[in-house]
Amino acid sequence: MRPMRRAERQIADEAGIRAILERCRVCRLALWDEEGPYIVPMSYGYRWDEGGLKLYFHCAGEGRKLDALRRDPRVAFEMDANYAVIGAKSACGYTCAYCSVTGAGVLRVVKSPQEACEGMSCLMRRQTGRDFSFTPAMLSGVCVLCLDVQNICGKRNGPA
Repeated sequence: MRPMRRAERQIADEAGIRAILERCRVCRLALWDEEGPYIVPMSYGYRWDEGGLKLYFHCAGEGRKLDALRRDPRVAFEMDANYAVIGAKSACGYTCAYCSVTGAGVLRVVKSPQEACEGMSCLMRRQTGRDFSFTPAMLSGVCVLCLDVQNICGKRNGPA
């Protein structure tokens, strides 16, 4: 990845990035298809283990997102939280407080029923704070996606 211009705002450690992942609720996926760039906000769950960071999503079994995925599985993503305008005496002195995570990786449709269950469990736990179990019939009604994150960077301006 290209070095961050404002390096003093960079968050590169896993604990700092995890803290941001816990604050965010929506992940914006950036894909590319024959119409051009396509950005879609999605609920997500995540797992970070020895294999790295995996972001899980769910969607319908058809549509532009899956068409773009089949064309090119490389995606970028962004999520942010704690946004607030910080005032100043002059217009050029204004800034914003925020924390964000950006990165890229390879998006895939989850084929394994076990991983689909794990992915949906991560997603529901992240979004609701509760644990759920899923039957094969329940999983047959959704398409579970996994983003195998290849690079990630956090950034913060203002208080932690």
